[in-house]
Amino acid sequence: MSGFYPHPIIAREGWPFIIGGLVVSILLTIFACWWSLPFWIFTIFALQFFRDPGRDAPQDKDAVLSPVDGRIVVVEKATDPYRQVEALKISIFMNVFNVHSQRSPIDGTVTAVEYNPGKFVNAALDKASTENERNAVLATTVSGRELTFVQVAGLVARRILCYTQVGDSLRRGERYGFIRFGSRVDVYLPTDARAEVAIGDKVSGTSTIIARLPLTAPSENADANADTSAAQQAEETVTPVADNVNATTTQLDTAATESTAKVEVSQTDIEASAEKVRQAVENEFSKD
Repeated sequence: MSGFYPHPIIAREGWPFIIGGLVVSILLTIFACWWSLPFWIFTIFALQFFRDPGRDAPQDKDAVLSPVDGRIVVVEKATDPYRQVEALKISIFMNVFNVHSQRSPIDGTVTAVEYNPGKFVNAALDKASTENERNAVLATTVSGRELTFVQVAGLVARRILCYTQVGDSLRRGERYGFIRFGSRVDVYLPTDARAEVAIGDKVSGTSTIIARLPLTAPSENADANADTSAAQQAEETVTPVADNVNATTTQLDTAATESTAKVEVSQTDIEASAEKVRQAVENEFSKD
């Protein structure tokens, strides 16, 4: 899809179903009266299913918008299977009553589009992300952050439509695909993204912010500065301890020196006393 596809109120993918159902309903009403009722019900269902209303997109630069209407079924750390990196995964399940057009969650450029055939198990299950038919769009934001959003087919959904291709520029809220009928979309974000939704939350495509993604990734310089700061803190902690140890050692050396001196003085006093006793004894013997 090159260029902006406007929201036509009723998605173009539904026109054949709606027009066909309307024609058959009118003809049966004319010729078969009540037999036309199921076809009128189908036509009304098709009208609501293929509705594609325009939405106002929040312009916060760090905002990641919901690509679809639905309910949050996954918010967790996981591996992005397309980039093979750790990521924050947010999955949105769509039932048949949700709007089914997919809209870009960010302003950015498409770097790859990968289609994988697969099964059609219930899209609400976790294994749908890896086993079902799916189509992944890998994109880079205007500030250089990488993310992946994946269209996943469901139990009833049998048709994934993607109109964007490598090199296309997407604007937040811009329509890029459609899934018929009931499905899921997985969004893989860098690990420093912060989720703004929780499991069970209902979201609206384009108008709901599902996460906040910093404009720049944590740099190696920041890591180096963090390591340097940690080393400085460790040094500041160790230095006072070393000073205390040195002071204590000095005190012990001084105390040992003083004790030695006292011992030497005591030994001198003992020797002097012994000499006096010896002289006194000799004097006594001399008198005799």
